[in-house]
Amino acid sequence: MLDKVRNIGIMAHVDAGKTTTTERILYYSGTKHKVGDVDSGDTTTDFDPLERQKGITINSAAVSVDWADRAGNEVAINIIDTPGHVDFTAEVERSLRVLDGAVGVFCAVGGVEVQSETVWRQANKYKVPRLAYVNKLDRMGADFWGCVGQIKDKLQTAPAVVTIPAGQDTAFEGLIDLIRMKFITRDATDKTNQKFFINEIPDQYRDEAATRREELLDAVSAASDELTELVLEGKPVPEELIRTALRKGTLDGLFTPIHCGSSKMFQGVQQLLDLVVDCLPSPLDRPPVEGLHPKTKDAVTRRPDPAEPLSALAFKTVAESTGDLVYIRVYSGQLKPGETYLNTTNGKKERIARFYRMMGDKRLELDVAGPGDIVAGIGLKDTFTGQTLCDPENPVALESISFPKPVVSSALTFAKTLDSGKVGEALSRLVRDDPTLKHHTDEETKDTIISGMGELHLEISMEKLRRALNIPQSDPAVQLGKPRVAYRQTFARSIDLEYRFVKQTGGRGKFAVINVKYNPLTPEDVEEKVREIEELKDPKVKPDPNNVYFTNSISQGTIPKEYIPSVEEGLREAAKKGYKYPFPFVDLEFDLHFGKYHDVDSSQDAFYLCALEAFRDAETRAGITLLEPVMKVVAVCPKQYQGSISGDISRRRGMIEETSEDKGVAQVMAKIPLANLFGYTNDLRSATAGTASFSMEFSHYAPVPVELADLPKKDEPKKK
Repeated sequence: MLDKVRNIGIMAHVDAGKTTTTERILYYSGTKHKVGDVDSGDTTTDFDPLERQKGITINSAAVSVDWADRAGNEVAINIIDTPGHVDFTAEVERSLRVLDGAVGVFCAVGGVEVQSETVWRQANKYKVPRLAYVNKLDRMGADFWGCVGQIKDKLQTAPAVVTIPAGQDTAFEGLIDLIRMKFITRDATDKTNQKFFINEIPDQYRDEAATRREELLDAVSAASDELTELVLEGKPVPEELIRTALRKGTLDGLFTPIHCGSSKMFQGVQQLLDLVVDCLPSPLDRPPVEGLHPKTKDAVTRRPDPAEPLSALAFKTVAESTGDLVYIRVYSGQLKPGETYLNTTNGKKERIARFYRMMGDKRLELDVAGPGDIVAGIGLKDTFTGQTLCDPENPVALESISFPKPVVSSALTFAKTLDSGKVGEALSRLVRDDPTLKHHTDEETKDTIISGMGELHLEISMEKLRRALNIPQSDPAVQLGKPRVAYRQTFARSIDLEYRFVKQTGGRGKFAVINVKYNPLTPEDVEEKVREIEELKDPKVKPDPNNVYFTNSISQGTIPKEYIPSVEEGLREAAKKGYKYPFPFVDLEFDLHFGKYHDVDSSQDAFYLCALEAFRDAETRAGITLLEPVMKVVAVCPKQYQGSISGDISRRRGMIEETSEDKGVAQVMAKIPLANLFGYTNDLRSATAGTASFSMEFSHYAPVPVELADLPKKDEPKKK
């Protein structure tokens, strides 16, 4: 029964308690008899040795549990525990693409931290209904209502608080359920943590509970006219009507239910599972998945029905010694082992040998997978992240997954004694499995350059590479050089140029003349371009990731229309890497408004080469504005260190945007160029006796004076 399936993600900032919450869910669902702990390194979802060593989630991991709804029916809940560190944002992105709902976990002390905002925006992009779970109410400095206020203000969502804490910090006693108006406490004498007491609300909490229930009814009335009438008439509101309105409002995005607890102390997890069943969507509650016919490009929809033709999306690939493990979300039809399916992304037919329901690093082999199922298959040789599998007789190409561009690069060096073929193969698999990791060979130095989302991302990637090559961590055979910033560039000013490309070497020559206006785009211009494309509502036309746009303004036919695409192709190719600086161009518009051709000597190749050389000429004449990545940084420290942190930010060319202080803890939010953030972790710890922490995420690209940029030196001797 598809209405008894929930596909959810657990997402949050680092250390909000995602993995611990997942462990408690597994324990209470009966899936595990012994509960794991992050500190002990024995959790189900953080099974990678690197995760246990670092104490953080690096890879998203899938688990499945069964939980009974209020009628006693089993509901299958597929859970993906995602990383909280911004360097591994790709894991969150691809998970949200295939999930139906999500649980945002927030620390009652830290509130809405920077990565919490990032993942919330990612969920907004995919229109994923979600719950908020305020965790760690037992911790010193816990502030539930402060966190609720931040959820409302920072995440721009209407809160519908369904449980409130009875006491906080060291006085935390239990939960008050505002739907049932009951007081829930754990039996402290039960060593299994399974027994709970459900009692009347104590006198000291009764007034607050009554006030907060009125606020809950006011919030959920947005989803139910019947409930609104009962409230206005002062009549009792049935519990089931509240739950019905809560579900409808959550699915429609009218508000976000907020629950609270302490996963480490086994408080609130069972009620969280009840809310997942009550409020988050089944595959039937989500709109039919949309795609395109790979040949005709006509729109195609697939309903979550086993009788429909198969459509499925590969959202993650993991290289294993026995072959690739490909994670797949089935949207329609049925997936069966031994059957052959079409990969519409590359046009190849694939046979899936076996597939499994994953439980961390454990597997349960399945005979069939239907709509809503998330499985991992083996035997697929040419299917990777973002590609579609479907019925060969009824092809469809689902929308792929977009990932952020890398911002940090380093040179990768490895000993000559290593087999270069094996290193190249291992590196290619690493890059294939992680869409935010890129590599290329520098044409001048012949160095292998690897690019990622941050220093930690590159460090973890190198550990994975060493592991793939069976090289010990301390072995210098594979090393990363100094990180380099992934700069971008654009034209310093608008320029309108005619370029003549005339070659005559005997026989048929090459002739092409183009007049192009080159316009650097402001952020407002880019927004306008994106808005125009979105208003077209044409699935074949999408915003350019580098915001490079081509306009054909020729109206009198001075260039035959079959040559126009060659001009665009040549300009775009030239913009991929500058002549003076080896960085991609961004925020540019090419306006082709005039040109000339020759009946005999003109060709597509001539206009392509003309465009390449025209761009180089324009680059020299217009001048270059170099752009650097600027990061949004949030530093948290004891109040006495706020002054030194603020001064250090200024020395790093940073701009402080906001400071706040609460209960002796200061928070400084700033924008700092990435080039000045390398090694910031160690500097921050040294300046604050190890008491400060920080998080960062990409904000935007901004102009940087050439003399301040960490540019590759052209006069450096080439490495042999």
